[in-house]
Amino acid sequence: MKIWKISLLCLSALFVAGVQNSEAKKMKTWDKGAVEAGKYRNYFKELGYKQKDIDAKIQRAYYEVFESPTRAYFEVQVDGKMMAYVSDVKNRDVRTEGMSYGMMVAVQMDKPEMFNKLWRWANYYMRHNEEGPSHGLFAWSCRVDGRRNSGGSASDGELYFVTDLLLASRRWGSFEEFDYLKEAQELLNQLFSKDGTGGVTNIINMKEKLINFCPDTRSNEWTDPSYHLPAFYEVWAETAQDGREDLYRELADNARQYLHKACDEKSGINPDQSKFDGTPNRGSEFHYDSWRVPMNIAMDFNIYHKDAEWQHEYADKFQKTLAAYGIEEFPDQFGLDGGKPSYVMGAGGKRELRHSIGIVGTCASASLMTDNEYSRDIVRHFWDMEMGPDMYSDGYYDVYYDGLINLFALLHLSGNYRVNW
Repeated sequence: MKIWKISLLCLSALFVAGVQNSEAKKMKTWDKGAVEAGKYRNYFKELGYKQKDIDAKIQRAYYEVFESPTRAYFEVQVDGKMMAYVSDVKNRDVRTEGMSYGMMVAVQMDKPEMFNKLWRWANYYMRHNEEGPSHGLFAWSCRVDGRRNSGGSASDGELYFVTDLLLASRRWGSFEEFDYLKEAQELLNQLFSKDGTGGVTNIINMKEKLINFCPDTRSNEWTDPSYHLPAFYEVWAETAQDGREDLYRELADNARQYLHKACDEKSGINPDQSKFDGTPNRGSEFHYDSWRVPMNIAMDFNIYHKDAEWQHEYADKFQKTLAAYGIEEFPDQFGLDGGKPSYVMGAGGKRELRHSIGIVGTCASASLMTDNEYSRDIVRHFWDMEMGPDMYSDGYYDVYYDGLINLFALLHLSGNYRVNW
């Protein structure tokens, strides 16, 4: 009897080990990007989730941001045309960040009508159509009625707008009144025609060949690591057809090299803002903007795979730093060494560290680049989190920033964030 029990235990152990080894083998990172491989990785499905459940989870996340009673998306009729805006509801404004994110969601989820409603609102209220140094650029913040809070532009919004339009041109060509490639080319021409006159510059610091914080002579001297999306420049080079292909490829390579410098060698943590050499700007640490960096790097790895070795090592460092706090407990702000930040930024009037779904989503996205001891469990934990007004016991709920980043992470991990279809 004892021999039988021992044999059974051995067989059971071998079975478990076999399952674990099989899973470990299955979750190995891909050795090609999606563009070369001709397909996109569905990490959730590899992890064992059913496709119908994956689709339903994406739809629930979309519903929360764009359709629920606590949504961030609103449609309006202006001069007889249907328009729409995405609002940072906690701050009661409309930002080029949110508008361009909404357009990216629309193109990824095949919603051309929504895409056009957002683009009409951005052009009608946010764009500098008047003659002057800022002509063709977008005011980064408006009130929900369209009145501008600021005339200045934010470089990430412009970066996203171009990429949105180029991807729309790939997916739809043109729709309703918009020829998307032409729209993108016109915006690119405006973005690369600024020479400092009136204090307005390109969104690219042309000396450093890196994106700046804002296209003005002051903010042209530093940057934001979350604005560096090499995959977007690859799309520009492949699609824009404007004679700047070599420049765009250079920008992609420079962005990758910059990220090497901006992410701490040991912790993988990056500051919210930095100088062009990657060192923190004015004591900046890892706060809300920084959440986007691991997801941006994962996007580049997953689609183009041109910096895979460094990106793999980065993902290991970053996930290890966060997992040291506990996979279900790590906070959303850090010092550059991965410890507590010297100050805590507040959102919605709350200055406290949180285990936010946005940071969990971007950390989960990093699993596309590696398969370490934490990767799969981080993705499982992300899967188990659910957007909704009751998600936090203290009543905190950010349908805008948390919601959009959550949705992007779901699209990346399901193989639904694409640059071709």
